[in-house]
Amino acid sequence: MKADMERSVPMDRLICGDVGFGKTEVAVRAAFKAVQDGTQVALLCPTTLLVKQHVDTFTERFAQFPVKVAALSRFQTDKEAREVIEGLSDGSIDVVIGTHRLITGSVRFKQAGPRHR
Repeated sequence: MKADMERSVPMDRLICGDVGFGKTEVAVRAAFKAVQDGTQVALLCPTTLLVKQHVDTFTERFAQFPVKVAALSRFQTDKEAREVIEGLSDGSIDVVIGTHRLITGSVRFKQAGPRHR
């Protein structure tokens, strides 16, 4: 995954596997590398509960670093959702974890994808 992330073409990746095989750990590390490389990260989850769990995990893991993590699912109020969408657009949010709300067309990122070196 690290080698793919260092290429100059956009990459998307599906991480799948049984419970307890390290999928979240892979996602946390890949997200951190992407943020350190200056790009924003979107993590798409199938359920609102998984969004909440991942936001808690990512927030805890990134607590010592200047990384802003946000959620976007039906658990957010309309006002909170607007703030997240604005934060993605202006670049103040580094990692967004959400449900299908991420792909409705209303979400725009300031810097998603690879930066050309």
